[in-house]
Amino acid sequence: MKKEKIKPKKQKRRSRKISVSWYISFIVIAELAAVLGIATGLSYFLTNQFQILANIPLTVWVIIIGILLGIPISIFVNRALLLPIRMLSEAMNAVAHGNFDVKMRTSAPFSDIEKAYRDFNLMTEELAATEILKTDFVSNVSHEIKTPITAIEGYAMLLQGSEDLSEEDAEYVEKILLNSKRLSELVGNMLLFSKIDNQAIDTKVESFSLDEQIRQSILLLEPKWAEKEIELDVDLESVEYEGNKALMMHVWNNLIDNAIKFTPEESTVSIALRKDGDRVIFTVEDEGEGIAEENAGHIFDKFYQCDSSHKQEGNGLGLALVKSITDMLGGSVSTENTEKGCRFTVILQ
Repeated sequence: MKKEKIKPKKQKRRSRKISVSWYISFIVIAELAAVLGIATGLSYFLTNQFQILANIPLTVWVIIIGILLGIPISIFVNRALLLPIRMLSEAMNAVAHGNFDVKMRTSAPFSDIEKAYRDFNLMTEELAATEILKTDFVSNVSHEIKTPITAIEGYAMLLQGSEDLSEEDAEYVEKILLNSKRLSELVGNMLLFSKIDNQAIDTKVESFSLDEQIRQSILLLEPKWAEKEIELDVDLESVEYEGNKALMMHVWNNLIDNAIKFTPEESTVSIALRKDGDRVIFTVEDEGEGIAEENAGHIFDKFYQCDSSHKQEGNGLGLALVKSITDMLGGSVSTENTEKGCRFTVILQ
């Protein structure tokens, strides 16, 4: 039988990097030893050479030398420790804003920070995989749901036009049609969000009249404000704008619809558009109850609704969609409470 030599497996070399705690302990001990040694030697030398300094106690020399050595050592330690931590903080901030492609270098001066870097990279990989899975799921499921919803809405409209329906059946058909439209709107918003997040949306830029587009949005929402007998105070300057026409229509529709929704019956909604230098400023103001302080920081979050009882119609995507679109187009949207209600302001560059 042929003999085989079995070589022992080479053990992985352990990292010789020290931890932060050992590093700090070593620096402190070294500094104390250096301070005591230098202070004692300097005190002995100066008291022998200059009798005038003989009365200065050793404790004072220790304090003086400690301060003189402590300042440069503190600067060195801070640079060695805080720079990796600051880099990690900046990377974490990038992840918090949705950038999962950021990576930290796997080598660091200390074993603790090196392990934190590895764990951070693992976290971003898992978050990126989860984000891809979520995006694909939303996109695919939304596409699959949209077709049957459209079919249900179409059949409900056919039934609505039938003369053989009883009053009770007609009411059921109306509810089916209303909820199918709401569901269709939700799916459409989710698809649009998915396209914006994946930067797969058409970014075609064209020149068009903003004031005319806002008027179209007002007319489109006429059934809603007419039903509540809301008066519209409209002041629109003539503004030509270059941008994505379809996306801007989503902005006006959502903001004006939101104002109508939260304005009491027989109240006023004020809509204004003006040009301020290179900026275009749009405002819509309602006469509702305003936004509570605890809700102000979440008003533009996805699926967030101030009305937790869901008495008001909506899916919590409208304002989030407005912010995503304005951010993508280089603009901004903000909100503030007024004496009468709430005002939303869109600024376009």
